[in-house]
Amino acid sequence: PSSVSAAFREYLRHLGLQDFPCGLGSWNKSCFNACRSPQAEPAGLEEAVPPGEETPEALLELLRDQHSPWALPPDCSPQDRLLREVAVLAPELLRGSRVFQAVKSLRILDKGVEEVDEGVLRFQQLEELILSANHISKVTSAHLPRTLKVLELCCNAVCDLQDLCARPPPELQHLGLGYNRLCGPSQEKHLTVDFWPNLVSLDLSFNSLTDLPGLVSQLSTLQNLRILVLQGNPLALIPTYRGFLVDSLPKLSILDDIHIGPDERQQFHGLARQPELIRSEARVVVSIGEMKGLPDPKAFQQLKVGSEGPVITYSYRVTYEF
Repeated sequence: PSSVSAAFREYLRHLGLQDFPCGLGSWNKSCFNACRSPQAEPAGLEEAVPPGEETPEALLELLRDQHSPWALPPDCSPQDRLLREVAVLAPELLRGSRVFQAVKSLRILDKGVEEVDEGVLRFQQLEELILSANHISKVTSAHLPRTLKVLELCCNAVCDLQDLCARPPPELQHLGLGYNRLCGPSQEKHLTVDFWPNLVSLDLSFNSLTDLPGLVSQLSTLQNLRILVLQGNPLALIPTYRGFLVDSLPKLSILDDIHIGPDERQQFHGLARQPELIRSEARVVVSIGEMKGLPDPKAFQQLKVGSEGPVITYSYRVTYEF
């Protein structure tokens, strides 16, 4: 599927919410016909289950028993289990477009999704959207529900945040953009409180961000930011990288998955006021362990002292691409 909506349809088909033991069918029709009937028995009076039908409890057991052929795999998400069980206990809630109202967390991982389409707006209660390991290059904020609190786009191909920041979800608390194609400094202007007033956690790891002072000046406006991941960017090679960030963002609690303690904060106190210590260069040491297929220099060093024999010199150039 190339869109989130198409991937969700495939996801529903895989869950089988309308198939036994979920949904409505010959296995439970009497129970739900009685519930809809105005002459249904008063609460507390249980009727015998007709032959060929199952109680909701028995159907749930088929979903929960790990040896059942209808059981979900152990690594499935809580959302998967919730939808399957709702489809047993109250299948009417998931019929047609009602299923979109029941989904608060949507996880579509490694499904070849290229587009966050307008159909995502049908999830009017959606709080968490995780689209990691797909092929998304841009996200249009107009296609995101305003209820969204978590947006995870790790391992995609996002290179520009302009469309995402046109009208972003105002309550977003986590934005995950690790392992994408963001290049600085043009993208840093989109990482301010004007776009993300409630952002608590931000993952920008393993992109191509290079301007540490410029990025910090924008991130410092995010008053609620407590968790930041920047490792894997070229700017993380700067010797004073961690110290400068710790001192520049005093409300930060975790940087690159490492807790910031009082001792570390005291150690780097005042570093933010010394931008001259930030050098936009890094030294890389490369050690060559072994080279094969080259003439042995020792074979040409057997000439006696004073010999007029020719001296042969070999030189080699090794090129590294970063």
